[in-house]
Amino acid sequence: MSVERLAIVGLGLIGSSIARGARTYGLAKNIVAIDRDPQVIERVTALGLADWATTDAAEGVRGADLVILCVPVGAIGAVAEQIAPYLKPGAVVSDVGSVKAAVVAAVTPHLSDANVFVPAHPVAGTEYSGPDSGFATLFSNRWCILTPPDGADEAAVERVRALWQGLGAIVETMTPEHHDLVLAITSHVPHLIAYNIVGTAADLEEVTQSEVVKFSAGGFRDFTRIAASDPTMWRDIFLTNRDAVLEMLGRFNEDLSALSRAIRWGDGEALHELFTRTRAIRRGIVAMGQETAEADFGRARGAAPPAATGG
Repeated sequence: MSVERLAIVGLGLIGSSIARGARTYGLAKNIVAIDRDPQVIERVTALGLADWATTDAAEGVRGADLVILCVPVGAIGAVAEQIAPYLKPGAVVSDVGSVKAAVVAAVTPHLSDANVFVPAHPVAGTEYSGPDSGFATLFSNRWCILTPPDGADEAAVERVRALWQGLGAIVETMTPEHHDLVLAITSHVPHLIAYNIVGTAADLEEVTQSEVVKFSAGGFRDFTRIAASDPTMWRDIFLTNRDAVLEMLGRFNEDLSALSRAIRWGDGEALHELFTRTRAIRRGIVAMGQETAEADFGRARGAAPPAATGG
């Protein structure tokens, strides 16, 4: 299913990857790129990611059949308010945010009955950002979660579903609240832990005479990869998914205390049981095709960011 006119607001990693994928796989006859940063628009134009690129969101969304908001979740309400008066009747609005309940609450009050909001979350990404970082295959064989409101127009939901399936994603549907709880433990808390560990290591740099970074083993290196993610995006995620994150963080702290006790009292059986269980989870993720079993997660030594042209 091809969209006549696709408008993408925000041309970072996700937005530029959608643009590349839509063009590569013929998912839109006309692509409009919208970003408030003139330098981003200049780069998008140079890369040829869209048929038209503009800093004017109001003009950019005019006539669009599908509008994807690829902005930080903390800014999404303001963007929705800005573009709402200029949406054509029947236009479908979606997003790519990692938080859904707060996004629904921020966007829906601004839309008229003539427009349907179908929230989406592609569970994919890298630590890179900006229009040069995107690539058409970013969503290939990755999950995309839709959280349409009760009674949402099925044709509107199908329009969003078809886009993500066309980009190669595996589409799942759930409620916004359930999504936020699931992502709190599978994504948000792990990022919080990574930020904390890397921050602690940074504090120890002077004490250890720079040996923490110098002798970083694979585990710490992978934490730094996660902790290199966009700070604005993750600040907004933690603030807007506060309740679910705190609930999962409480559970994590309880389990961490139990692990600490096992180490303190020399309970090797408890440690071995936990490590065996977690190893099985890793194997399950690889078996589902959501990760590679290659060394260093398949990353070539000294690998550069994905090529700007993607595909």
